[in-house]
Amino acid sequence: MTALIFDMDGVIVDSNPMHCESWVAFNRRHGLETTEAMLHRMYGKRNDQIIRDFFGEHLPEAEVLARGRAKEELYREMVAERLETMLVPGLREFLERYRHLPLAVASNAEPENVEFVLEKSGLRHYFRVVVDGHQVNRPKPFPDVYLRAAELLGVTPEECVVFEDSPSGASAAVAAKMTVIGLDTTYVNLHGAVLTIHNFHSGDLESWLQGQMRSV
Repeated sequence: MTALIFDMDGVIVDSNPMHCESWVAFNRRHGLETTEAMLHRMYGKRNDQIIRDFFGEHLPEAEVLARGRAKEELYREMVAERLETMLVPGLREFLERYRHLPLAVASNAEPENVEFVLEKSGLRHYFRVVVDGHQVNRPKPFPDVYLRAAELLGVTPEECVVFEDSPSGASAAVAAKMTVIGLDTTYVNLHGAVLTIHNFHSGDLESWLQGQMRSV
């Protein structure tokens, strides 16, 4: 059986521009000006990794977690009224079309962000399993989050097709021995992706998926 696993930021919601904007605003509150290189480094990473990268390894764990929560509170305030417009085109129809398959979300995102996006968008009921970045010890690019999603779905890694937009996420899925479909919302070409699509209206994606399911 083919199972479909979705990253969240850049796959379910085209949220990276707003994450960049909220990081810039948050960092400025702490006297830090954000460079393009800093924003480039944050894609696909968990907040504790980003905070330590931006502010230094010296921060105590409690402060790292507090800053991560504060940044995401700011992000949710900024996107609350525009979330529907941020959904990747074709996603809602795609989920409806394949709702008979085991579907999961596996993201490095903060638990509050995952819940916020899935509940506010009305998409939560499509997913049998939701795994966030704090349910595993090692975030992407390690395969843990994807292996946990497959385990909870009751499928083997080889049965899983993962939708990703970042190099670290694609690396995690490849390390988990899963098939990767890349979305070009963030990067045009992801190493390890068998197919790259612009959004879920892609005819190439439909043809590829139908071929995969016929071959099972």
